[in-house]
Amino acid sequence: MEISSMTSDSASPNAIRVMIIEDHPEYREVVEIALQRESDFRLIGTYGAVEVAQRSLQNRDDRNMPDVILLDLNLPGIQGLDAIAGLSEMYPGAKIIALTQSEKEADVINAISLGASGYLVKSATVTQIKNAIRGVVKGEATLDSRVAKYVLDAIRSSPPVEQIDGHLTPRELEVLELLADGLTKKEIARVLSLSTSTVSTHVVHVFEKLQVPNAPAAIAKAFRSGLFRS
Repeated sequence: MEISSMTSDSASPNAIRVMIIEDHPEYREVVEIALQRESDFRLIGTYGAVEVAQRSLQNRDDRNMPDVILLDLNLPGIQGLDAIAGLSEMYPGAKIIALTQSEKEADVINAISLGASGYLVKSATVTQIKNAIRGVVKGEATLDSRVAKYVLDAIRSSPPVEQIDGHLTPRELEVLELLADGLTKKEIARVLSLSTSTVSTHVVHVFEKLQVPNAPAAIAKAFRSGLFRS
């Protein structure tokens, strides 16, 4: 059933519309309260199951569609991993941030290929969650540092299985390695003494050459192809 569809009275007209699919009441309530306190978020619905969220999406007009979906990976009924493709197909404009427990590394790795735009462990602070939502709306891919470690450790343990057609320049490879460390574009710009726009251009080129949609997919492909191996 639908748990809540509360909206903050202080939300701005251009607020980010957020939907939560999470079956743990206490965790869900903490996130709800945190989002409702911010004027740049509008909470448009929280659900305890994917099936109910999907039915809700079928009955909404574009003004009430989510910009971001916070999706628990461990749910009753349809699991979060199985829901990513369906939710993306139902409303391609929505960015999906997958939520996972720290012991569910394999789920995060599998989610990369399914197109989630962000990955957070549930021990993330509410500030990290809010920043992740704002980031994916701007086109950034959010990788919790612990999630990045899970992904990289798992892929490092497997032999290269893919070939990369495009050749990355040394600077592009450097940017990709910093993305793998969980840095944002602004942080990469600061580390490399570059402008954020220059870093963004490098990131676009990396995605084009690797033929991937986002940073997690680029990192995964780089390791699968042996690009990061010495």
